[in-house]
Parts: sequence; C-alpha cells; structure tokens
Amino acid sequence: MRLSQMLFATLREDPAEAEIPSHKLLVRAGYIRRIGSGVYAYLPLMWRVLQKVSQIVREEMNAAGAQECLLTQLQPSELWKESGRWDTYTKAEGIMFALTDRQGRELGLGPTHEEVITMVARDMVRSYRQLPVNLYQIQTKFRDEIRPRFGLMRGREFIMKDAYSFDMDEAGMKESYQKMNVAYHNVLRRCGLAFRAVDADSGAIGGSGSQEFMVLADAGEDEVLYTEDGKYAANVEKAVSLPPDAVASTFKKYEKLDTPNTPTIASLAELLKCSPTQILKNVLYQVTYDNGMNVLVLVSIRGDQDVNEVKLQNELAKLAGEYGGNAVIGLKVPGEEDQQQWATKPLPLGYIAPDLADDYIQGSKSLAAKFLRMVDKTAVELKNFVTGSNESGFHVVGANWGKQFDLPKIAVDVRKAIVGDRSIHDPSQTLQSARGIEIGHIFQLGTKYSKAMNATYTNEQGEEMPLVMGCYGIGVSRLAQAAVEQSYDKDGIIWPVAIAPYQVVVVIPNVNDNNQVSAAEVIYSELNRVGIEAILDDRDERAGVKFKDADLVGIPYRIVTGRSLQQSKVEVVSRATKESQEISVHEVVPTLKRWIDEAIAGS
Repeated sequence: MRLSQMLFATLREDPAEAEIPSHKLLVRAGYIRRIGSGVYAYLPLMWRVLQKVSQIVREEMNAAGAQECLLTQLQPSELWKESGRWDTYTKAEGIMFALTDRQGRELGLGPTHEEVITMVARDMVRSYRQLPVNLYQIQTKFRDEIRPRFGLMRGREFIMKDAYSFDMDEAGMKESYQKMNVAYHNVLRRCGLAFRAVDADSGAIGGSGSQEFMVLADAGEDEVLYTEDGKYAANVEKAVSLPPDAVASTFKKYEKLDTPNTPTIASLAELLKCSPTQILKNVLYQVTYDNGMNVLVLVSIRGDQDVNEVKLQNELAKLAGEYGGNAVIGLKVPGEEDQQQWATKPLPLGYIAPDLADDYIQGSKSLAAKFLRMVDKTAVELKNFVTGSNESGFHVVGANWGKQFDLPKIAVDVRKAIVGDRSIHDPSQTLQSARGIEIGHIFQLGTKYSKAMNATYTNEQGEEMPLVMGCYGIGVSRLAQAAVEQSYDKDGIIWPVAIAPYQVVVVIPNVNDNNQVSAAEVIYSELNRVGIEAILDDRDERAGVKFKDADLVGIPYRIVTGRSLQQSKVEVVSRATKESQEISVHEVVPTLKRWIDEAIAGS
C-alpha cells in the first residue's frame, strides 16, 4: 500500500474526549474515529490490526477443536426469559439494547449469546455420540454502557470472539475448559502481550468458576492481586486471603459506654484506645430480587475489614429462592430517601448492633419484614468485642456471641482482600497489586442454561441428561487497544510485530530525488515479494513530518532511502528501541525478513 493512496490523516493534538494514552493515540494516528457515544469506526489501519488479532484467535480456536459459526445479533426476548436473564440484562444491569419490532415482539441486540447457542444445541444435539462440541464466532456485540469511555475499552459496540462448549458431564466440561485456557494463553503470547490469568467472579454469566485474562497496563480498570511465586492471582472482586490476626480484646467486662461523635471505626478505636480488630461493625444493605422483593441485609464483619459487595451479591443470589426470586438485580446501602420508605423510626447509623430490632422495618408486599442477618468469617471468633448499642452515641464493650448477641446462622466470606494480606496457599507470600485490562474471560457454566432451557442429550443408557456447558470470550477490539495501552512512548504507538497493521514502512525523504524514489520502489516491491507487509510513504511531505507520522502510527521497522544511498545503504530504525543502523541495499530485505520471523516466532 502506498500512503499517498490511503485514507490517512494524523492529528498533532489530543482529542478532547480521550482520557487514556491508547485512546488518544489511536485517534491521533488515524486508526479510529468516534461516530457517537461509545461507537467508533475502524479505519483501514485499525481494520488490519483487528484482522490480524482475529486470525490469531481463529487459528488457536481451530487448533483446539472449535468450529466457527455466526449467530444472530437480533435475539428474541423469549430465549432470555427462558434462561431468566431478560430482566437482569434489561433492568438490573441495563446493558442490553431492547427494542420492539413492528409486530410488537420484544427483541434484544446480543450482548452475549448463551441463550442463542443453547437453543441451537437443544435443537441439534440429540445423542452422546455428537459430544463434545465447541462452537465459536467472531462478531459485533452491543452493550448499553452507562458511561462509555476509553475508546474501544468500554464501548457500546465492539468486536468479540465468543465460544461455547457442550459436554456430557462435568469432567468433559473441565477438559474443554482447559483446552480453552491453553488457547487463550497462546493467543495472548502470539499477540506479543504481557498478561496474567486470574481467578474471577462469574457475574451475570454465571457458572461454578471462571478465569479472566488481564493485559497488564497502568490504565487498567481492574485491580489484580497476586503472589510473587506465581501460584495465585485473582481479580480483586474474587480474591481471597488470610486477614491479619485479631488483637486480643482488652475488655473483660460487658458494659455500655458513652461514645459520642464516633460513627466511624477509626474514631471509635481512637476514643477507646483499642485495635479495630476488636470491633464488630454492622453494615446495612438493601438487596432487590428480580421478582421485585426487597430485603434489608445486616452484615456483621470485623472492624478492620471491608465488605466486598460482589462477594456479598453472590451470597445473596444463593438465597433468592427463599424470597421467591431467581436473581439479584440491585444491591445498595440504603440512603435517607430509601429509609423514609420503610423505617418506622430513625436508624442509629454508626451505632448499629447485630441485633438491630426487626420492628425498624415497615414490611410490605415488596419488602421483607425481617432483617437478613449474615456474619463474615472474620467476626465469628471474636471475643469480648466492641460493637454498637442501637443507640446513637453509645457502644457496648466486652460483648460475646452466645451471650449478649446471637451469632447469625449465615456465616459467609464477604471480606475484601487487600494488598499486604497473607496468601492462603502460602502465608509467607503476601498479596501484591497490579492493574489490568480484562480482554478474555472463560467460564465453567455447568447446566445453568441447559436446565433452564431444557437442552438435553440421550446418554448411553437412554436417559435424558442436561448438556454441560462452558463459555469463552475474547474482546478482539479491546485487545487491540490494550496492546497500545501496554506499549507506547511520547512519540506514539509501539505495535508488537505480530499484530502491527504493517511490519515495515519505507520512507522516501525527498520524492523529487529520483535515486531515493527508485531505491524505495525496489525495496518496497521486494519486501512484498518475500511476504513482508510493507507500506510506502511516497507523500509529498517534509521528511520530518513523515518520520513523526511513522513513530505515531507505530510500524515496527522504518527503512529510509536517504543520504546513505551514496554508499549503497539505507537507514533502518526499530520503532521499539529507536536503534538506527545502516544496512546494505542488497541485505536490507533478508535482514528484515529474519528479524520479523524471529519476532513472530518468539512471541
């Protein structure tokens, strides 16, 4: 491709809407253009990158035995109602674009395809002889993000690879899951990215276990907690650890103390001259289930710990059936306006005890009349602890479970793991932190969808059994931008060789110099002949402009047919290292061929 014939324009200033380096650079370098909120056009350079990423993904999926297909973007609401996720995606999370056609039928633009693929399997898989099977697609997805940001990182329209495996049993599903795990490692390695695979929360997708693949970058929205020995890594939402040991209580006698102006753990610990580990705090939440039922939840946890709301929501989801629901669609700390709707009297906020009376609640058809009481495992073993008294300005000390307070029947692990915590697998290892961009997520779904949608097969004994599923996603467009976020400098993008739009740019400093033009044309043609993807900058621009554009666009190698032609040499510059060397005109193509092959093979 000749740059003079290409749709190509660069910007010298950062676009106003861009917040992070990769977003700024992709717009400035002419890779993408914003069409609307969270919606971008992929311009020719970007499309080449996306095609390369897609091809690597496709090759690894095919090697793992998956079969490519293409599923519908328009999805009938009936399928989502079968799985129980219609309200979750259109109301609770609100990320599905829902619409009604001219005949009044409800439809959604596919944010994901579990329901559609389960329907396909239900209609086509009959016997165990057809299993296992893994289907995948590379397609545009739609999600109505509340706050689209960071360009392709969190857009409303994006390209994704999603795959779905179907097996006879859990053992088969885990084998399929492991194949995908290997494939994902291969994809990221081949794309030339530094990444970490971490334990993750399954969220609205569901299932028994999942793993995220994080591209490491300072601008990553996710926090990853890991150990230096490489044996543990998890998203902070999922991470577990050993909490610090509690300090033995200095309070031996149960009594009520005047503790004015101590609504926080820090202020209380300072007043009582005690460790926060001796304090029991009681945090109030309001959970909403998909049937409209609301429940007030009182979580008792050690004073030095915080509640991980993702973990809490998962625990509350397990109890949905007890309140007539199937899923959690909302979780919040009830504010003043919420309290006015159900509180029979002012709450002693900051001074709540674990036995806060149920008569604070004005129950109704949509609100449970009793608190749901839960205790975090950090609080179960506390003795002679400090906690609220249910009276503003007063706390009690020297309290114990089984004496002054009943231990809640529901004991859970909902504490938030933090940097510096001891690892469970090896207490000598402490948790470290890194930022990451989630570009892949694999799930062990089990029978969540097959049971809900009656997708079965006949086993060897002639019995109808639910298909056991896994699902596996990679954000193709997100991966491309994550590569930029991980590798850039003050001058522009530094693409990994494997996914760069072109591998070499041949620059003619002076298009009016026939020798420079002739040498560049010969080298350009020879590069393409041996399979190197080259672009020829033959624009009638100053050399400085061309060099700046080459750095901004991030092509891995630059060949310049400049003054060194007098010695039958050309200048070759590595974009990653900025190292420059003069190479014989006759040796430059085989030299670059060797470098590029080595770079791709080594990634």
